[in-house]
Amino acid sequence: MFKKIAIGLAALGAISFGIYLRFIRPWQLRWGATDEEVARTMPGDDVVKHPTFDATRAVTIQARPEEIWPWLVQMGVTRAGWYSYDWLDNLGHHSAERILPQWQHVAVGDLIPFSPDGKAGMWVKAFEPQQWMIWWDKKGDSTWYWGLSPLDESHTRLITRVRLSYRWSKPSIVFSLLVEFTDIVMMRKCLLSIKQRVERGSVHTGVTGQSLPQSGDSVMPNKINTTL
Repeated sequence: MFKKIAIGLAALGAISFGIYLRFIRPWQLRWGATDEEVARTMPGDDVVKHPTFDATRAVTIQARPEEIWPWLVQMGVTRAGWYSYDWLDNLGHHSAERILPQWQHVAVGDLIPFSPDGKAGMWVKAFEPQQWMIWWDKKGDSTWYWGLSPLDESHTRLITRVRLSYRWSKPSIVFSLLVEFTDIVMMRKCLLSIKQRVERGSVHTGVTGQSLPQSGDSVMPNKINTTL
């Protein structure tokens, strides 16, 4: 009896995995992206030479790149959050609904925190202000690209690309598999939430999607593009 149950579960698992590879994975690796965007070479593609996981996702936002950029540079745990499922990826704290001046400075080598203590995450490898930004793991096993591609004077494509090379014999494979099966859930929510925030603005908005500094705040200028 136990053997039959085990065989049945194994068969169900194999069928489910086959469905994932055939239908779900191709969809989730390019959610919202056009054929041209998937095929386009992005800054940082040369870092991870042969990625196991190569996902390009995108969304159209009714705003200019300079209105979207501030929302990107302030992301991270202990910062503005991820604009996703906060109970899951931001320690239960609600992601920012406005631009936070204290997180508007970005420089190559900055840590984008993923952990509660703010010490683990990815690092800024390179960026071009209001155009694109690359995070990486400093090892060449993973990169996370954020790009802004204008469609016209009032619409911009926000494109993100995650490239990850699995290390099957390393403990990090647990994290890699977590990305494989759950990343789309977080990324879809994140992109749609950024779109919502930018297009809606906030009670402190001066122009669509940007929040004006409050009394006592000081805005730090973005650093000119460099590479690590």
